[in-house]
Amino acid sequence: MSGQVTDRSRDPASRGRVQPPTKERFIGLEWLRFVLGLYIVIFHTLHNYPSISSWSHYVTDIGFFSTSSFFVLSGFLLAHVYLDHHQSLREPARSFWIKRFANLYPIHIGALLLAMLVSTAVGKLAITPEDAAASIRFVIYDVNNDLGQTDPEALRHYMSDPELAANLALNVTLLHAWNPLYLTFNPPSWSISALMGFYLVFPWAAPRLFRVRHVGRALALTNLLYLLPPLVVIALTDYGMPETGILHRNPLIRLPEFIAGILLCVLYTRWRRAGYRPGRGLCLAMALWVAGSVVVAVWLLGQGHAWYYLLHNGLLLPSQLMLILLMTRVPSPEDPRLQRLARRLGGASLPMFALHVPLYVIFTRVEQVLAGEPARCLGDFRGCLEAAGDSSLMMYPVFLLFTVLFCVMFQEQFVLRVREHLQRLLMGRLVPSARREA
Repeated sequence: MSGQVTDRSRDPASRGRVQPPTKERFIGLEWLRFVLGLYIVIFHTLHNYPSISSWSHYVTDIGFFSTSSFFVLSGFLLAHVYLDHHQSLREPARSFWIKRFANLYPIHIGALLLAMLVSTAVGKLAITPEDAAASIRFVIYDVNNDLGQTDPEALRHYMSDPELAANLALNVTLLHAWNPLYLTFNPPSWSISALMGFYLVFPWAAPRLFRVRHVGRALALTNLLYLLPPLVVIALTDYGMPETGILHRNPLIRLPEFIAGILLCVLYTRWRRAGYRPGRGLCLAMALWVAGSVVVAVWLLGQGHAWYYLLHNGLLLPSQLMLILLMTRVPSPEDPRLQRLARRLGGASLPMFALHVPLYVIFTRVEQVLAGEPARCLGDFRGCLEAAGDSSLMMYPVFLLFTVLFCVMFQEQFVLRVREHLQRLLMGRLVPSARREA
């Protein structure tokens, strides 16, 4: 259970032999995973409703906080789960990599195929004028300046056949986060590519980070190193490309977030061994810091392009660390149904990151057809599409609920099954714990 450690040395059956304490289960972190996934859905979709455009950006401006927090959380949880009581990797690196790959790849490939299918279908149906430009070839160059407002056509690009083939190969091999020019096919899936890059260094990095003597200094140094690239870009560039794409998603540039998560687990583990837990006063101070940081960040984003780079790459890292620490203090509910719900929703977080864009397109286009003259679709399909209405903000909660339910089922009925087969194929045997790990 979350927040509890079982001391097996008190069990008469275990006397005479040393056994490590049972790993904690952080139900609060399951809820956090879910909320981060839901917020990234809102970040990419809420701005599409003109009726609330005057204030919705205040809600969605710092969507990157969600992705960064997820990277930090991944480092924390992997260190907590995969390091034994000697702070060594509890299984061979090859086994770890296979498990992590088998967890990510079904999500990525399923979302990729769905996104490509939806993009192609939307371009052919052309329900709205904007839909006519939809294509798997269409991309937008990454910049962080005013070019998108002054000359938006300069950012629009259709990939040539060689570009299409190269980017398809990058996606199939989970290397697409390394493309600094633009996002392809299913834009949010770059985070899955970055995660795979982090996982490659975990078996080497995590045990060594647990030997660090001064964790606070290591966290401060990690944060400083994370801030150096945006400072260089601010000093030397005009916020164009490819530097914007590099800062946004390059796995090496984003690696300090994952490293900080591992170091946070080091700190938490040492506190736990010393019998220390943050008191109410400290927890309240951290909660106020997190809330204040979010408010200040939203304001700073309106003060110039440089602030986006700094907030995106490092300034908010202390708040993300505090948020995760706070959520480790959330007690596990006694009702096993609530525990299971938290695990199911937490397990659906990564599918929510990967699937929400094509799901939003499907939902809104169906909504628009139904808001028009859907009866005409039986005899005059083109006329039915031309009579389509508009998306309604009233239906937005329905979309969010639809996305959550779909991603829960996608994780449990598709990802877990495919993951099990992948692990069996790559490891030559079925890993018994395959269905228990998120």
